[in-house]
Amino acid sequence: MQRRKFLKTVGIASGASMIPFLKYLPANAAAPDGTLVVVSGSGINSFDLHRKGTNRPSYQVTVNIYDRLVRFGVKTLEDGSMSYDSTKIEPEVAESWTISDDGKLLTFKINPKAKFWDGTPVTAKDVKWSFDRAVSLGGFPFVQMKAGSMTKPEQFIAADDKTFQIKIPKASKLTLPDLAVPIPFIINSKVALKNATKDDPWATEYLHKNPAGSGAYKISRWDPGQQFVYERNDDWALGPKPGVKRVIVREVPSSSTRRALTERGDADLYMNVPPKDSKEFSEKGKVLVSGAPIDNCLHVLALNLKYPPFDNVKVRQAIAYALPYKDIISAAAYGRGKPMFGGKSMTPSDISWPQPFPYDTDLGKAKALLTEGGFENGFETTLSFNLGLADWQEPTCLLIQESLSKIGIKVKLEKIPGASWRTAALVEKRLPMHMENFGGWLNYPDYYFFWAYKYGHLFNSSNYKNPKVEALVDKTLHMSVEDPQYSKNVKKLISYAFTDVPRIPLYQPYLDAAMQKNVTGYASWFHRQLDVRGISKS
Repeated sequence: MQRRKFLKTVGIASGASMIPFLKYLPANAAAPDGTLVVVSGSGINSFDLHRKGTNRPSYQVTVNIYDRLVRFGVKTLEDGSMSYDSTKIEPEVAESWTISDDGKLLTFKINPKAKFWDGTPVTAKDVKWSFDRAVSLGGFPFVQMKAGSMTKPEQFIAADDKTFQIKIPKASKLTLPDLAVPIPFIINSKVALKNATKDDPWATEYLHKNPAGSGAYKISRWDPGQQFVYERNDDWALGPKPGVKRVIVREVPSSSTRRALTERGDADLYMNVPPKDSKEFSEKGKVLVSGAPIDNCLHVLALNLKYPPFDNVKVRQAIAYALPYKDIISAAAYGRGKPMFGGKSMTPSDISWPQPFPYDTDLGKAKALLTEGGFENGFETTLSFNLGLADWQEPTCLLIQESLSKIGIKVKLEKIPGASWRTAALVEKRLPMHMENFGGWLNYPDYYFFWAYKYGHLFNSSNYKNPKVEALVDKTLHMSVEDPQYSKNVKKLISYAFTDVPRIPLYQPYLDAAMQKNVTGYASWFHRQLDVRGISKS
């Protein structure tokens, strides 16, 4: 295929018609030099992460086309894979910052090299407008900003064009890292305001399809349900120049097709590779696999205390002893998971999180606890899983179903479409026993407990309520890790999780990607999306 025809096919040429992806990709190389072809199982639905209804894949766009005040660093792991570094915060739009002695005022100096795509400088007024927007539109963006003690526009101050300040009610270890997550991105407020209306003062309809950023990449094309295309912003000066000029992200719903495209060399990079494919890619050695355990993330079996007998702690502990952990790691995770079972004591010795729970497969203990709980003859229940994550959840559920039957618990499996899962499991919290996955963006154990163990919070799909846990989370969330009480409080939190087991950890999952051998610089990120800024293709 000629280079000119290929570029027209993927839609870089203005007005090019869509041509089926599989028919026209070259057989021997994914794309011309300087172009990276990425295959993904699901596509974006917006360019605006603040907008209500924006889906998870769209987080990727925000990461690559918008800048933030600060960003996390990157580290190399023992196996040579790369991952973000939650302990390292680096400048981005802010070239420097200071924190007042009482920890309640953060002052940022804007880098004069920060410029929007239209050439105008990024100012403190743009940062304030963007932050005001994040806390005013509600929903997930507001809750994420709240984690960093940012809830009101009055907290954000444009002291002058190059000085931006944040006032927080009390010192918090979460505020600075919360500025490095995808949510507090910086918008060209001048462009946005020109396209705002009385009914839409935050220009959500305009920014939904027309980004106005300063980031390392721009969007040159979006064909919903098919592809979107990044073009490098060669004027970006807030970090090393990205190694790839153009990135084509194609939506390919079938995992077997994504695998075939990668094996043939028709795709350069495949994100979120299922564990089975990761294992087999590694064994064949034709493509590289890079991955790391996802920080602050667990695959769990959740037991909903709203539905008896899961309100009985003996029953929950019995199930924790009945799960076939090793089989799940082997047959469902294909070894791409860090075991979270087999802990030595109900009292944690340290505050590492996640850490193995003190349960392992012991059907004798399980049966005894079930009898103590008043269910000597077992009971019947339903185990629900997300069809959108069936690659690991379905085999896991089949193994759990088989193992629980050995202690008299008869389990019926329920398959829920991915589009309905969030509502059923997290919003309405109406699933008695179900698979769940949550990873906290800020890598602290108390932050995980804030989301997954506090009653009424989104990821507490177990309807777990413990006043002592509530108080400990509130006391610890913004506390410095150097405070002697921090370690004490976190150990108490973990011990409650051990004893009460509303969520039974199975393993800490890996985020894996497969790529051609000429692709370098890929790193795993806490948000589980692709950051293309550090990637090169030789």
